[in-house]
Amino acid sequence: MSTATLLDIAMNHSEQIIDRAKLGDKGAFNKLVSLWHKRIYNFSLKYFNDHDLATEATQKTFIKVFDHLGQLKEVEKFKSWIYVIALNQCREEDRKFSRMSKLFVSSDEVTETKHKEKHTTSPETDYVRTEMSNIVTQAINELGEEQKTVLIMKEYEGLKFREIAEILSISENTVKSRLYYGLSHLKKILEQSRAFNESYHERK
Repeated sequence: MSTATLLDIAMNHSEQIIDRAKLGDKGAFNKLVSLWHKRIYNFSLKYFNDHDLATEATQKTFIKVFDHLGQLKEVEKFKSWIYVIALNQCREEDRKFSRMSKLFVSSDEVTETKHKEKHTTSPETDYVRTEMSNIVTQAINELGEEQKTVLIMKEYEGLKFREIAEILSISENTVKSRLYYGLSHLKKILEQSRAFNESYHERK
């Protein structure tokens, strides 16, 4: 179980900032953006695996937030509310460019993460992990939109079933069902992937 970071704590206790931003406090709104920008960008990046599209969707998300924040009646639902906007913007960009969205972090994000961490693995191990990640990314892209969206939100963003249900306007049971079938389909796709099996055995 991961330990909450200071950013997580700040995001979960941002009601006062949201209240001030709703009243037109630009400083509060800028602080709200600084708290949520990276998370919304990473969500968009996982959806597209394209920096430009992720940046575009993120910018449009916060424009929408700025324009409609005053309409948010319950500040405690801000988390679900902003994900609804982000998801809609990702879908809009997806339709606009008529392309299939992709998953996983960009090479720049991988590089940034590696610089922050101590290297305890060999170049060969890093290569195999990268290969496996690419194969998993391709496999996830073979899932349907509904299953893929739930998988991103639950497995990558760590949202609760209740939050995902609110965002997608479906029941929690439907969320669980889509996640179950999504993971089942993903497993079958990976089991049929010769490249994945070879990389897996090399890693072992």
